Amino acid sequence: MEEKYKAIVNDNFEFSLNSKDLETLDVISDDIKSNIIYNNKSVEVETIEANFTKRNYTLSINGNRYQVKIENELDALISKMGLSLGNASVEDEINAPMPGLILEVNVSVGDNIKKGDFLCVLEAMKMENTLTAPRDGIIKSVKIAKGETVDKGKLLIEFQKND
Repeated sequence: MEEKYKAIVNDNFEFSLNSKDLETLDVISDDIKSNIIYNNKSVEVETIEANFTKRNYTLSINGNRYQVKIENELDALISKMGLSLGNASVEDEINAPMPGLILEVNVSVGDNIKKGDFLCVLEAMKMENTLTAPRDGIIKSVKIAKGETVDKGKLLIEFQKND
């Protein structure tokens, strides 16, 4: 099965890509700068910022700056369903964004956590989804265990309230 991707540039332009499209690119790269050869044309690309977890990148291409977000098929499906991974509707609770199987629980009651810390891993539709902390805080309760199946909306982890 061929993987499909969407690249969203500057929140204005969308490009659909598949794994075959990516195979046609010739890339010569060091850690920061790359030259991509496509259709016999060389383009210099510099990575200014990269957030691999959220798949957000700031690139400089031929001197122009671009914000790029990469989405895969699961991201598109989650967005279409009106769900979001890793974001709680209430910052004091982490609820299951979809039904699935808990593969990992990385926190315990009383743990001090920072925004973005990995809390647990939920497997849904054969994809592993890492749920992250929406804010700094202390874990009040953990309502799940490794190997447990959960329904969409189930309370997974609770934070102590901020005063």
